[in-house]
Amino acid sequence: MALVMLMLWSRQRQTRNAGWVDVAWALGVGAAGVLYAATQEGWGPRRALAGLLIGAWSLRLGVHLYQRVASESEDGRYAYLREQQGANADRWLFWFFQVQALLVVLLAFPVWVITRSEIAEWRLWDGIAVALFLTSLVGEAIADRQLRDFKADPANRGKTCRQGLWRYSRHPNYFFEWIHWWVYPVMAIGMPGGPWLWLAPIAMGLLIRYVTGIPPTEAQSLRSRGDDYREYQRTTNAFLPGPPRTV
Repeated sequence: MALVMLMLWSRQRQTRNAGWVDVAWALGVGAAGVLYAATQEGWGPRRALAGLLIGAWSLRLGVHLYQRVASESEDGRYAYLREQQGANADRWLFWFFQVQALLVVLLAFPVWVITRSEIAEWRLWDGIAVALFLTSLVGEAIADRQLRDFKADPANRGKTCRQGLWRYSRHPNYFFEWIHWWVYPVMAIGMPGGPWLWLAPIAMGLLIRYVTGIPPTEAQSLRSRGDDYREYQRTTNAFLPGPPRTV
């Protein structure tokens, strides 16, 4: 993954589009998880299930990001960072890309734990994990589709999407992405190393809410949509879905 990110970093120096790091991250986590499912020595049916879940998540998100990056100019977040960093932008991006390579390894670790387990029977926790996964996958796909359809209408240029799931959360896609990371610690309940996996959704929630997800996304939205987005912030929850507020 470090080598893949190095190649993509080198490529972005010519294309000036750093968004490919997101595509590589999503597909990389899935590839690592599927590799673990294929090579570890745990109970075969659960290994297959874990590989299927992480692979399906990765493929859906990777294809969605690919379509966006391939058809649009550089994401405003990266363009703004490039502008802010100035002459140091490529150096900053080099380390950013390498951190994403490390995150691929860390985020695939829950699948490694699950696929090594010798518990040779289906459990209630497996069913709950699948239910969480389906909720996450369907919810995020719906949110992405609603936003894509909204942006495709020229009449909505400069406006904020308040349709469908976006009426109840400013970032329903991030919310359902977060739900996905609860799948693996639930499946790993009672397995060696399983308790450590609860750190994944906790860390992912903190990153999305306070570091790499919502803050830079909202900063870009304020730059591009101004008062319309400020009004959206006043009336709509940032992360957890809830009824719109009247102000």
